[in-house]
Amino acid sequence: MKKILSFILLLSLLLTCTGCFVPNTDGLTPSGSLRIHFIDVGQADCILLESSGQFIIIDGGNKADSSLVVSYLQSQGVQELEAVICTHAHEDHVGGLPGVLAVYLTKAVYAPTKTYASNIFDDFLHYVDQQRLEITIPSPGDSFTFGDATATVLGPVKSYADPNNTSIVLRVDFGATSFLFTGDMETQAEDDMLDYWGESYDWRMDVLKVGHHGSETSSGYRLLRETLPTYGVISVGEGNNYGHPDESALSRLQQAEVTLYRTDKLGTIIAVSDGKDISFTWQKGSAQPVTPPSQSDTPGTTAPTVSYIGNKNSKKLHLPGCSSLPSESNRVYFDDYDEAIAAGYEPCSKCFEPTP
Repeated sequence: MKKILSFILLLSLLLTCTGCFVPNTDGLTPSGSLRIHFIDVGQADCILLESSGQFIIIDGGNKADSSLVVSYLQSQGVQELEAVICTHAHEDHVGGLPGVLAVYLTKAVYAPTKTYASNIFDDFLHYVDQQRLEITIPSPGDSFTFGDATATVLGPVKSYADPNNTSIVLRVDFGATSFLFTGDMETQAEDDMLDYWGESYDWRMDVLKVGHHGSETSSGYRLLRETLPTYGVISVGEGNNYGHPDESALSRLQQAEVTLYRTDKLGTIIAVSDGKDISFTWQKGSAQPVTPPSQSDTPGTTAPTVSYIGNKNSKKLHLPGCSSLPSESNRVYFDDYDEAIAAGYEPCSKCFEPTP
């Protein structure tokens, strides 16, 4: 009898433990809501996620933003964190995290590296050590839950010299809604990530945290075509020295008919999902998000067309914005995909699949 009771107890513990890590994939609407706070930290990133009273933070802005970030977390009733995620080692992402770790206990810390030659990253390591924690370098496919939401790591899938491309890419699912957080990842690593997961993976997302503050080198055509986001959020500083968001990135997002929310225009932005629908509020109530014109809501107009650019020498066909575009003297332009294929051009594997 004792052996039977012990077996039942062990089985119960195993089932309970396993249940802690099972994502919500049954399609049912979860209880409560998922609240995502895109905190206005200027030319930097800081995102607070909340589900059922549990919180995680993705990046912490610059070092000078520490007090602002901690004050914001206090205003939201944060008492501890399920996880602190540093997408990559640049100061505008890791800078405010030492201040967060000095105030809030956390259960886990994720980063793409344990070493980086900067004083601010050393401060980050110091406060991780103060909490007697180790940095976890996640692998593609790793996942964890907080509240009723599931977070899954999708990238990076390779090693890169550029810290931007080492950015942890996190997908968060809540009921039937999905969010993608891309750090500062650029198109090279975006394409590697898409290749790694293959054609069978369903990339469709409701909300995209636009990569690298709207940089020209991020949020490429291929990623936008795969994710098909309805909404995009750009964390960017007003009048910044980098020219972010870049006009080419904004053009790509407009062509993809993404409604854009920008912290430089709207201040702190909060997205709320009930598992089916997503609503937005923002700090500067008089400002409005940018809704691109579309064929459906603008009578008498058509959706923007995308021209194709061929390389006369290699006979490769590219989409505008591809990182492998040839020099102007070596370009030929096509308005029609089939016309380009008939002329002997082969689609570039970086910027789009072999079918239009």
